[in-house]
Amino acid sequence: MEKVQLSNATSSTSSPPPQPSSSSFSSLAAYGRALADTHRRLGRRAGSVTTSYEEMSRVRARSGADMARSLRWPDLVGLGLGGMVGAGVFVATGRAARLYAGPAIVLSYAIAGLCALLSALCYTEFAVDMPVAGGAFSYLRVTFGEFAAFLTGANLIMEYVFSNAAVARSFTAYLGTAISVDTTAKWRITVVGLPEGFNQIDLLALAVVVLVSICICYSTKESSVLNMVLTATHIAFILFIIVMGFWRGDARNLTHPASPAGSKGGFLPYGIAGVFNGAAMVYLSYIGYDAVSTMAEEVRNPARDIPIGVSGSVALVALLYCLMATSMSMLVPYDAIDKESPFSAAFRGSDGWGWVSNVIGVGASFGILTSLLVSMLGQARYLCVIGRSSVVPAWLARVHPETATPVNASAFLGVFTAAIALFTDLNVLLNLVSIGTLFVFYMVGNAVVYRRYVAVGATSPWPTMSFLLSFSSISVTFTLIWQFAPAGLAKAVLLGGCTVVAVAVLQVFYYLVPQARKPEHWGVPLMPWIPAVSIFLNVFLLGSLDGPSFLRFAFFSAFTVLVYVFYSVHASYDAEENGGLVKVAESMSHHPAGKDCGGGFQV
Repeated sequence: MEKVQLSNATSSTSSPPPQPSSSSFSSLAAYGRALADTHRRLGRRAGSVTTSYEEMSRVRARSGADMARSLRWPDLVGLGLGGMVGAGVFVATGRAARLYAGPAIVLSYAIAGLCALLSALCYTEFAVDMPVAGGAFSYLRVTFGEFAAFLTGANLIMEYVFSNAAVARSFTAYLGTAISVDTTAKWRITVVGLPEGFNQIDLLALAVVVLVSICICYSTKESSVLNMVLTATHIAFILFIIVMGFWRGDARNLTHPASPAGSKGGFLPYGIAGVFNGAAMVYLSYIGYDAVSTMAEEVRNPARDIPIGVSGSVALVALLYCLMATSMSMLVPYDAIDKESPFSAAFRGSDGWGWVSNVIGVGASFGILTSLLVSMLGQARYLCVIGRSSVVPAWLARVHPETATPVNASAFLGVFTAAIALFTDLNVLLNLVSIGTLFVFYMVGNAVVYRRYVAVGATSPWPTMSFLLSFSSISVTFTLIWQFAPAGLAKAVLLGGCTVVAVAVLQVFYYLVPQARKPEHWGVPLMPWIPAVSIFLNVFLLGSLDGPSFLRFAFFSAFTVLVYVFYSVHASYDAEENGGLVKVAESMSHHPAGKDCGGGFQV
């Protein structure tokens, strides 16, 4: 806060303080005048960027009290494990093995893990450079401006809310597996008169969301301790499943199907294409590590703890997933795997081993709780930082002085999530809750390249923008050919041509465009190759999703644009007019030349 007061004092000597102007929402007449001025305000605010110094000082100060810096790298590893190892692996593994990859599902998990690690490295550079709670919203705001950050941030929060509501409802089903009770039929209340899909009230899901919300409002450190306990228990169940699979399994199942007459044999029954299609499906099991980056503001030593916490958790989860996939493939031939509950079904029909199915239900229940805890921690911090930017009501940005947590954002999203979990039957978890997250990962990959090669006011952005647009176009073309072109020599030639062009574009950019900034503490290695591969893989995985996912994304994106045009741009414009927002040029004038305003980069 001393830096903030100093910069305010400096600016007051050079220019008079801004005079408060009337709010755009003070009356209907004021709002009408604001709407009439929308075009000019969009031009002024939509592309406006902040600096990392502003995000860590004045913007953060709008929350009042600071969040407590109480987390170390073991906490981050635990949060990463808890956020990723949820119920998804118990569902996605069976579908991907049965329909796409066969026994080579272990390769699918390895490829998906590599993709997750590359995206995690991009997140890590931003989180170390700018340790604030906003995650991708803050990273995009300092890179591409307010509108791009709001669009992606709003979609990501909606993904969190719907995903958490669906996961909370699935807790009821998995708990039933653990205690051998049909909980979905006996514990859910059917209300006559409500439309189908909204007529089954799940009080247990409501209770779980409320309890988790109270926990994360109380204390981040205590929430981390609870997560560590739940995650350790969940990991113990997973290790039990792995040991049972290798003990009870048969290596012949890795190459021999249950029905040789109707199914292909070998380790790669669906070929390399099946392995990549399987990777696209199981990648969703890795989603959750991004929530760790939202905890950066509460980390004691960001430069050391964040790289270890984020990358370490992704690597450990990838190892666990590969072992789980191998054990399942050894237990059951791929063409006999149950698509919905592969691990439970593998033991359910075994004489004397049915109790293992109950144990798996207990483990999945713990996984749901840890995943829900970490996701709700992350969604509250996203909304808190969006509130700091004035594009949503500032009330949501407040940090409670006693608990040092974003209580308002946590409570608001907790109520919203609980309401959806109570009424709505969200039984499709995989594709419907992934497109927004993959889009954000794609944007962060672009942002880390742009920020490394472009310095505001010092270098031209067009070479970098041209590269990013060209590489994204090549990635989209490759994905469309992969998805729709018929198999054969022509398809192989087209895919090979796209690969050659992509490598050539990367090489030209690498040799002709110098980096404008160098990381002071930690940076993505092999720039721009690693972010480029991350961009490609996220585009490729987006191409594997179904049509309804894109329709949902388009609907929420259109709704977000309307909210921005009719509310957010006017609220942020008012904040700028009243001195609540500071332009980049003004903030840079208060700091030594050659620094990115305190952001950890040197020009």
